Amino acid sequence: MAAAPVWSVDPRTGKQREQVAVEATAQEVDQAVRAAHTARGALADRTVRAAFLRTAADLLEGAKDQLVEAADAETALGPVRLTGELARTCYQLRAFAGIVDEGAYLGIVIDHPDDTATPPVPDLRRYKVPLGVVAVYSASNFPFAFSVPGGDTASALAAGCPVVVKAHPDHPGLSELVAAVLRRAAAQHGIPEGVLGLVHGFEAGVELVKHPLVAAAGFTGSVRGGRALFDAAAARPVPIPFHGELGSLNPVVITEAAAAERAEQIGTGLAGSMTLGVGQFCVKPGLVLAPTGTEGDRLVKSLTEAVSNTDAGVLLDHRMRDNFVAGVRERAELPDVEAPVTPGAGGEHTVAPGFLTVPAAKLAAEGEYDLLLEECFGPVTVVARYEDETEVTGVLSRLPGNLTATVHLSSEEAAGQGNGAEILAELTPLAGRVLVNGWPTGVAVAPAQHHGGPYPATTSTSTSVGGTAIERWLRPVTYQTTPEALLPPELRDDNPLGLPRRFNGRMEI
Repeated sequence: MAAAPVWSVDPRTGKQREQVAVEATAQEVDQAVRAAHTARGALADRTVRAAFLRTAADLLEGAKDQLVEAADAETALGPVRLTGELARTCYQLRAFAGIVDEGAYLGIVIDHPDDTATPPVPDLRRYKVPLGVVAVYSASNFPFAFSVPGGDTASALAAGCPVVVKAHPDHPGLSELVAAVLRRAAAQHGIPEGVLGLVHGFEAGVELVKHPLVAAAGFTGSVRGGRALFDAAAARPVPIPFHGELGSLNPVVITEAAAAERAEQIGTGLAGSMTLGVGQFCVKPGLVLAPTGTEGDRLVKSLTEAVSNTDAGVLLDHRMRDNFVAGVRERAELPDVEAPVTPGAGGEHTVAPGFLTVPAAKLAAEGEYDLLLEECFGPVTVVARYEDETEVTGVLSRLPGNLTATVHLSSEEAAGQGNGAEILAELTPLAGRVLVNGWPTGVAVAPAQHHGGPYPATTSTSTSVGGTAIERWLRPVTYQTTPEALLPPELRDDNPLGLPRRFNGRMEI
């Protein structure tokens, strides 16, 4: 494949700013993967690995001003948002360093022989080992937290897996800067710089997932692009795990009692969530089931006022802007669809937020209204007005998998009076995170977090946020009747590394 220049583009004007790299050739992808593969041994020491992650966080913080300026120039997300996202990214790196230090992620289990069991149990010792080189495909909407230094990279490095990142074309200059910072952090701990590779270009991304030394992949992006890479990963002579986050509608159910209790508060909260970051969050609420009648009208009025007072904004690139404008126009042209606040073009380079309303009954059967059940990336949501709970159930039964699902209940319903439990039971099969009386935007980095969901939200049952994200890049292995002198130190009886483990059926912390 021919190399082509990679330009940094200003989304506020659509103009090229500077050439920052060239698209990687197949040979250059091969070189990056092989360099990463060679660096595996340098990550074997958990102490070195944890120190590397902490140094990476320190150096990113030290370069904050330069990185935030570069990110804003390429994404128009604003210094405040980007500064917060960089802080989250550094926190995540340090959190994974702590997980590496603790060692519980290794899942160590030791069973001594038991001849009295049926069948007899031999000496068995189990733990988890890194898969190998991980391909990471950067997201557009989080240039730090889901890009070169983001959760996929941090968790893979924490697992002991080198990484080759396919940079996102919306922030190539920032990607180069961040990769350089991570390589400096690696060098400080004697780790080869090849532990973090970076390639640019669509064809490079395809070559990457096909490379025989790539052992797994992490992706955040569109259903179309993610599914193509997922299929390529499965079609390899040796298929590999592909952990993709593809798309999500993130449905919200608002009960009639909740609307009666606090319609204005819910309407304002919904406006803030759906327009946050110009609607470019993967957990933006894209479908809201709200009641008809007076209480529902109050909610829609509140939403109308709040969205009307929200300024137009810049999307990450002009292709996304064009898709948003065309998408909302097509949706608005459906019969019985109304636009209390019309979404669409806000100017030559901006988009204006808005929302659409439709009778929920229109969505309960297959047909032209299926378009309203597809994610539309940008500041828009669909409010489906329902007459009764049967219509709510009918719409929910047609939804694909999601990252999140939300219900707003009244105080009495939240206390167990009413059908709150039944609604939660309907939402749970649809999503990886279920919220009550909150909004899905804002994904905390915490041990109990799950950022994933049934397909097409993700292609696996794993999470890309939180401590358990490390599990994606590990595989279990058991040693049987292996002499103590030949065992890895993690599996020896005397536990020289002081790791948590299950020893002969009992947990040892």
